[in-house]
Amino acid sequence: KAGGTAVSNTDGSITSQVSANVDAGLSIVSWAGNGTSGATIGHSLGVTPDVVIVKNRTTSGTNWPVFHSSQGTGSNGYLDITNSWASGSTWGSTQTFNSTVFSVGSQNYVNNSGDNMIAYCFHNVEGYSKFGTYEGNGNNDGTFVYTGFRPAFLLVKSVDSTSDWLLVDDKRIGYNPENEYIEVNNANAEGTVNMFDLVSNGFKNRDRTADPNVAETYLYIAFASQPFKFANAR
Repeated sequence: KAGGTAVSNTDGSITSQVSANVDAGLSIVSWAGNGTSGATIGHSLGVTPDVVIVKNRTTSGTNWPVFHSSQGTGSNGYLDITNSWASGSTWGSTQTFNSTVFSVGSQNYVNNSGDNMIAYCFHNVEGYSKFGTYEGNGNNDGTFVYTGFRPAFLLVKSVDSTSDWLLVDDKRIGYNPENEYIEVNNANAEGTVNMFDLVSNGFKNRDRTADPNVAETYLYIAFASQPFKFANAR
């Protein structure tokens, strides 16, 4: 539950069930697929989502398509595999993302007829969440990314090449430089290479020339430990 018991939303061409927390910029949306490309789903955020992650709850083995606003409405990645970001018809013939609805295609992983679908929708909330991109610089002094808070959760993916989704957080070891990473797209044990420092106002790539700091574009999803004005150095 994002904001209590789900309620019906009829803003889209398919009626959805939505539990939303507008202050936190999060809604959890469920619907029954109809197999129609361009079908629209109400999300109840009141603003255009920056990230939407969808999963088919009925048919096993389906991908987890991801919309990230930095890459536009005509493309997507998949949370469960390493593919680079690519254009396609995942978001339907209309590719609509606005303050009331988002659109889906006819594929089984977003809108299979009769299947139960679920989406997690997020938008930027200053001091709490940030969804953006950065450019890797491929040298020992890695890129610094300003978020406005110390991240408690950071998920990074190259949009240009086949690469893992890399997750670090401040809850396992939780101090610099020992922010061990998880590749969320596979079942590997956590990795011990120190990829990022989580700092009071963002994150910093450590002296490393491999992924995630080669000369490519990376998108990120970050949530705060504390808003920046309350954050302490560690």
